[in-house]
Amino acid sequence: MASPPNNKVVLVIGAGDATGGAIARRFAREGYVACVVRRSADKLQPLVDSIIADGGQAFGFGCDARKEEDVVQLVEGIERDIGPIDAYVFNIGANVPCSILDETARKYFKIWEMACFSAFLTAREVAKRMVTRERGTLLFTGATAGTRGAAGFAAFAGAKHALRALAQSMARELGPRNLHVAHVIVDGAIDTEFIRTQFPDKYAEKDQDGILNPDHIADNYWFLHAQPRDAWTFELDLRPWGERW
Repeated sequence: MASPPNNKVVLVIGAGDATGGAIARRFAREGYVACVVRRSADKLQPLVDSIIADGGQAFGFGCDARKEEDVVQLVEGIERDIGPIDAYVFNIGANVPCSILDETARKYFKIWEMACFSAFLTAREVAKRMVTRERGTLLFTGATAGTRGAAGFAAFAGAKHALRALAQSMARELGPRNLHVAHVIVDGAIDTEFIRTQFPDKYAEKDQDGILNPDHIADNYWFLHAQPRDAWTFELDLRPWGERW
């Protein structure tokens, strides 16, 4: 798995079948080695195969991003065996609605672990390497829940607020060290199998550009990574033209 020392890597934490996978493919088209991560490595094989079929390079890793030891080993292994991580994307969701009257401590804590704590662990380890090279991009997928809490989404909103605060703090600390940190608010339904099967009326808006196309989301992540540092964006909102906000 050894690669040339100047080989650039994009690390996507939460490389699912929609947004995370699209981001990995977008960076791979630009010549980046896509290192994609989910808890189950087996689920990554179709994505890895598709990137390779298109002429790119990709490796899949199974890792529970909530476990510090596993995260440390993941980042160390990629840096040692594949190449320096030049771009990092955190894309774990954890959007599980529930009334505050019925919410359990266990589920509330798990949602925070998935949507925020795992971002801290993975971003910290990557940032440690990036600062030594004085370059790199760290991108966090947020949501409208990170700016306001809706009824029935206390756990998700709390985690996404914390994720946004993490990104803000990192941007202020690491920007002067030439690391671009950005937070992307994705507001609206995304073209996924879940939306197609569970919300068919919403999915029907696809023909009118009423839901987000994962490839178009990915284009914006590449745009952020490619920005010159005299005009860095910290926060970018992405939503369909008809979405209320």
